[in-house]
Amino acid sequence: MPLPQQFRRLRLPVIGSPMFIVSSLDLVEAQCRAGVLGTFPALNARPQEELAVWLEELQGRLEGTHGLYGVNLICHASNDRLAGDLATCMKFKVPLIITSLRPPSEVVQGAHEYGGLVFHDVTTVRHAEKAVEQGVDGLILVCAGAGGHGGATSPFALLPEVRKFYDGTIILAGAISDGASVLAAQAMGADMVYMGTRFIATQEAQAVEPYKRMIVESGSRDVTYTNVFSGVHGNYLSKSMVAAGLDPANLPVVETGKTYVAGHKREKPKAWKDIWGAGQGAGAIDDIPDVAELVDRLEREYRAAASRVAGLVS
Repeated sequence: MPLPQQFRRLRLPVIGSPMFIVSSLDLVEAQCRAGVLGTFPALNARPQEELAVWLEELQGRLEGTHGLYGVNLICHASNDRLAGDLATCMKFKVPLIITSLRPPSEVVQGAHEYGGLVFHDVTTVRHAEKAVEQGVDGLILVCAGAGGHGGATSPFALLPEVRKFYDGTIILAGAISDGASVLAAQAMGADMVYMGTRFIATQEAQAVEPYKRMIVESGSRDVTYTNVFSGVHGNYLSKSMVAAGLDPANLPVVETGKTYVAGHKREKPKAWKDIWGAGQGAGAIDDIPDVAELVDRLEREYRAAASRVAGLVS
């Protein structure tokens, strides 16, 4: 199934993934002006009423661009903002809503009322099947190596298995840090890619400088996959755990869906604020450019990879 028409205006088939705290309006604007699709989590706009302020400002900033952007909504019982955030997104006719966790039936219905699209994060085949049942417009396959809340399945396994029953738009996520990886995802059958960690290490990202430098100084071996900090498995920078006084090789074992507590006091630093998320693709990141420079580079890498592949095929 071809990409929706509006996505063909993008310079590259890249979505900047919505990152808690990190994805600011400046980052989203820079991504969109550079020709890729920028997104942010609704929860970055606080309090809830601030989301309308953000969307009004962002839509003004994006005049003269392709006009596409996305907002991430967490579909979970713990998110008491979901109904209000969805209503705000409907009011502003957000072009793309990215949903996470529970299959988003009410979000799909709301977005489709004004012509918006819904892409849903999944980490397993079963999650993908449930999302398709709810009528989503695209699936984001968050595979092994992805930053933040990522899955544990190789893209070489998950993508073809999902393609057996789904011919809609598929976005691939997991350790994608350069233009060659974007082309590789398309060669495997994906329509677009999700890119997060690479955009943390940019000038416009709302991440503290030590976080950005730690990404540049880290490799795949410096990323730890654990559910300790949020109750859901994800990838985090091991060096940030060490800085917080923890041993990445000896983290406490917790049940899925729970976080480590003793008594009624949390005995761990907070995810995202103290423990920094990053994907295994950090090893391919060596600098902190501005977004425009980065996207220029991604396009050069993408085209160079396409030329190499064409030579191999011929």
